[in-house]
Amino acid sequence: MRQFFGFDRLQTGYRQEILAGMTTFITVAYIIVVNPAILEAAGIPREASMTATILTAAFGTLLMGLYANRPFAVAPYMGENAFIAYTVVQTLGYSWQTALAAIFFSGILFTILTLSGMRGWLSKAIPKTLKHSFPVGIGLFLAFLGLNDMGVIALGVPGAPVRMADISTMPVLAGIGGLTLMAVLLARKIKGAILVSMLAVTGVLAATGYVPLPEVPYSLPPSIAPIFMQIDFAGSLTWGFIGVITSVLVMDFVDTMGTLLGLSARAGLLDEHANLPEIEKPMLADALATIAASICGTTTAGIYIESAAGIEQGGKTGLTAVVIALLFLCALFFSPILTIVPAEAYGPALVIVGMFMMGSLRDIDFNDYLELVPAFLTIILMVFTFNIGVGITAGFVSWTALRVLDGRIREITAGMWLLSLLSLTFYIFYPYH
Repeated sequence: MRQFFGFDRLQTGYRQEILAGMTTFITVAYIIVVNPAILEAAGIPREASMTATILTAAFGTLLMGLYANRPFAVAPYMGENAFIAYTVVQTLGYSWQTALAAIFFSGILFTILTLSGMRGWLSKAIPKTLKHSFPVGIGLFLAFLGLNDMGVIALGVPGAPVRMADISTMPVLAGIGGLTLMAVLLARKIKGAILVSMLAVTGVLAATGYVPLPEVPYSLPPSIAPIFMQIDFAGSLTWGFIGVITSVLVMDFVDTMGTLLGLSARAGLLDEHANLPEIEKPMLADALATIAASICGTTTAGIYIESAAGIEQGGKTGLTAVVIALLFLCALFFSPILTIVPAEAYGPALVIVGMFMMGSLRDIDFNDYLELVPAFLTIILMVFTFNIGVGITAGFVSWTALRVLDGRIREITAGMWLLSLLSLTFYIFYPYH
């Protein structure tokens, strides 16, 4: 196993890889509950959806570990699930069965693009400055999510969309305490600092009655039969549905690329040119997981930015992903106990991880405005639009447009022309209403 996962080459071991897997799992376990809750708005039965979510996550993450040998968790994407539920189904009026066809087609196209080498070629065409802006934007995005999960910030009013929330309640104070404990343990270089802090907050809130303990710690998984293989291909064969497929395709493409490069940068897996060696392998795992997701009855699967929590605990190899996958499978039977970890417990982890990802700022050229402006737009639009895909596509379009306007067209590679055109289709076809 040491040779298979490359422990010696990456200077890692069983203990830190297993600890990293446990940390990432606890950080992403919320998806077991949250994804079905969101998709229920599209009419997908919640209990069957929970089983589909777990099976998709286990399949994709296991593939990521054993085939790609990367420490990343794969699960149904947040953002894409809301797009399907609220825009495609509720606003545009398609059935959830038809919406699953868009997920299936995007997975097939991604598989073809990956096997042909096109996705890897496109990732290498991205300028270094934009690659360094991805982890910064993702880090701020994570920190924003974490503060919201902790209850420190809340929705505001027109003109001030966010505000300080009431931080005097016990759950919020526990979250702030968890953030403080995490910082102290990290400063003292205590192994497992993030995991220990999350468990401590969960224990405090359970002991004080704010986190209800389940009546039984385990149960049989709900049947997936109501949503398994329920893709409506016939309903997707309309001109208007092309916009839905295009939006899903571009959102998944840029989300996966940005997250993959951002996490790999933090894990120290990029080469001297800021490229990820054998990038086609994790991309293929992502593509096949998306196909599996549509078959199981859930939405687009991809690499989770919360994987950064496990990376910070030392996860460098596919063993981390294997541990995550096995814990997802355990969740099929132990979901009552595994899903009690509250947002106030994992929120601080996202804030800390977001802080770590700020380091890539030092690699952005602040003296070249043709580099700085696209990087800045990438970062702020990820956060302010609450959509990683919007930030990345804005970065591609602005980087190319500024060079055209400045007369430096020769600097634009064929790959960047293609990425910019794909990004424009995202804005053209994206349903804004």
